[in-house]
Amino acid sequence: MSTATTSAGSTATATTAVAAGGTGPGGPGAGDTGDIAQLATWVAGLARHGEQLEAYVAKGRETEIRVFDGEVESLSSAESAGIGIRVLSGGRQGFAYAGALDLDSVEETLREARDNAVFVSEDPYLGLAQPDGVAPASLDLWRDELGSFPTAEKVRLALELERAVRAGDPRIRAVQAADWGDSAVESAIATNTGIMAYSRRCSCYLSASAIAGEGDDTQTGGGYSVGRSPADLDVNVAAHDAVRRATRLLGATRPRSAHLTVVLEPRITATLLAILASTLDGESVLKGRSLFAERVGELVAVGGLTLVDDPTNPEAYSASSYDAEGLATRRNVLIEDGILRKFLYNTYSARRAGTVSTGSAVRGGYSGAPGTGARAVSLVPGTKSADEIVAAVGDGLLVQSVSGIHSGVNPVSGDFSVGAEGVLIEGGALAGPVREITIASTIQRMLTDVVEIGADLEYLPSSAAGLTLAISDVAMSGQ
Repeated sequence: MSTATTSAGSTATATTAVAAGGTGPGGPGAGDTGDIAQLATWVAGLARHGEQLEAYVAKGRETEIRVFDGEVESLSSAESAGIGIRVLSGGRQGFAYAGALDLDSVEETLREARDNAVFVSEDPYLGLAQPDGVAPASLDLWRDELGSFPTAEKVRLALELERAVRAGDPRIRAVQAADWGDSAVESAIATNTGIMAYSRRCSCYLSASAIAGEGDDTQTGGGYSVGRSPADLDVNVAAHDAVRRATRLLGATRPRSAHLTVVLEPRITATLLAILASTLDGESVLKGRSLFAERVGELVAVGGLTLVDDPTNPEAYSASSYDAEGLATRRNVLIEDGILRKFLYNTYSARRAGTVSTGSAVRGGYSGAPGTGARAVSLVPGTKSADEIVAAVGDGLLVQSVSGIHSGVNPVSGDFSVGAEGVLIEGGALAGPVREITIASTIQRMLTDVVEIGADLEYLPSSAAGLTLAISDVAMSGQ
């Protein structure tokens, strides 16, 4: 199957549909145990005169286990391997990928990429990344013990988690699911412009969803524990989290509408920061899809608020020494003491903007060309605990969960209106739980109305870390 597009900056794409396997004779291979860096370098060396050529090779494995009512409900384990190739020539870019690393598939993918470059219009900003002198961070993101951890032990931990949730509170009526998950990914990027990058990382988690009930009222809550190796996981932490979140919403009512201070739990703050980061990438700015365009150097948030994207932090589960174009990642300060300092760029968006890459290229895998985005966004933490922030707020709303994020938040206008559940704060203490409410403001106002930033920085399995965040003058719509 082949497709082509002709808009500026577009990429013609071809898919070679083959099964992952070994390599053919006459060339380097990268099967299940092969050297993917060697393969990427070999392919990059096949560039013709006047071509720029990039090879992105990746392989990975993942396991997902779900238990229910003391039995294994589902268990899946998968391995994948593939290559994506970009060819640039004469201001045109072609892309092709294959879900295999055998020699025939690789050579066919290269031919398809070259063929597809013919079908796109010229773009003067196209070009592969070139070494920029930034040294990559030395990150230890791999754990051999995860690869050798027996499947039977993974099942045992999921079953233990289910039992712990059931025993956590007499009001727990059922455990919707108790899960184990893990993933391990290796990737290599090589270009004939001087890029050679290899990285690998892994992670695992336990998660559970509990149903609590009193009388006719039922509520659900989820909890998890995340780490890079099985030794990092804590069944009791995941179980307690699920039980607490389910039981504390029992008896929830619909409150009267009001304007008040909301206290976002770390998970909710992480969701907000991920949305905020999407408005600060160079592609969004260039396409007119950012509410912060033309505002670099301006005060956009309360003084003291600093937002960074730091993939070099090993505590972030999305950390990486290299971006998706093979440049070293780096700590980018996006907002400093409330002032907008910069946007995130990959090579293409940086050239269009007349600047340089911030090492912020991202891609979904070997089947896609790189875009721009954040990897590890977080606020610089404050000094107060969550309990101290609740006490300082006096009266307000602790937000435990939100819904309708994708439809209720407009990254262009900044409008923010989402469904929510949580617990009212009265006199500096948690009071009655509430549900069926909407909280609304704008991203612009929320940034300037931040009144407390918590010290409880929590790294989550996402592109953003969370912490407790208090924001004043938010509209709560109830009855």
